[in-house]
Amino acid sequence: MLTEAEVRDALREVVDPEIGINVVDLGLVYNVALHDRDVHVAMTMTTQACPLHGYLTAAAEAAIRARSPDAERVVVEIVWEPPWHPRMMSQAARRQLGWTD
Repeated sequence: MLTEAEVRDALREVVDPEIGINVVDLGLVYNVALHDRDVHVAMTMTTQACPLHGYLTAAAEAAIRARSPDAERVVVEIVWEPPWHPRMMSQAARRQLGWTD
């Protein structure tokens, strides 16, 4: 069974194709919950108008399943609260974009 850290590592393989940074470093992953063989991820998009939410959701589910094929249910839920803000990005993501603190 996966740990929360392993789920987050799997999600680091999911890269936003418009920005080129993974969803964890972008600060899009809000919560990872594990129960028995079920995985639930709450994540957001940079904006509600993001056209990639279907793609990123499917990619996140696939990345988790690749790490844990024995998982019964993998649910990636898109949430809008709290709203995403650039300060939620990791320092590595900010540096990759050329932003300084």
